[in-house]
Amino acid sequence: VAAEKLVDGGFAPVSVPGVPKRKAPLVPAGAGSLKDFRRKCVGCQLCVRHCPAKVLRPSRDAGRLLQPEMGFEHGYCRTACSRCAEVCPAGAILPLTEEEKRHTRIGHAIWHRDRCLAAVQGVRCNACERHCPVKAIRLVDGVPAIDKGKCIGCGACENLCPARPLPGITVKGYQVHRSERPVTPQETAAFSPEEDRMRPLEQV
Repeated sequence: VAAEKLVDGGFAPVSVPGVPKRKAPLVPAGAGSLKDFRRKCVGCQLCVRHCPAKVLRPSRDAGRLLQPEMGFEHGYCRTACSRCAEVCPAGAILPLTEEEKRHTRIGHAIWHRDRCLAAVQGVRCNACERHCPVKAIRLVDGVPAIDKGKCIGCGACENLCPARPLPGITVKGYQVHRSERPVTPQETAAFSPEEDRMRPLEQV
């Protein structure tokens, strides 16, 4: 009986979500950019085989056949995981520490009002807000508001959204990944005290 009642918060049956169309494919943090990844990746499938969250899959696009791309139907990219970089023999994915990965944005989440259960059905759902590992999503008047400056494109919101057949929140990939990190003492020495106080993060 319990198995028949599997739901996420009572809103939708637990099932694999549909695959949203993306203008640009998502590639792992550590790839740097879609261009660099395409140039270096040899399509060996080691990262696909070793991804513990089953986020990576071979592309069927003719221009990048067998090169991996990310999808969140079966899981999402954990900030503590760098398995794909560890097994990549071509240097297409470079290893990142967990802290570096938490500050590397491979894309950002987009909310779809017409698919969101809170907006369409008026139910109380906070799955995306609750599961976001970087706190980039908060509910405003019961629906998600996304801070694109914080979102890293990990796909937790897309994977765990209970809306079907397509999730109510999806990730748009960046052609070039965006990273930011705390400014080091050596780097802040180049700024005046006023500039340093106004610029706590540096784009890299």
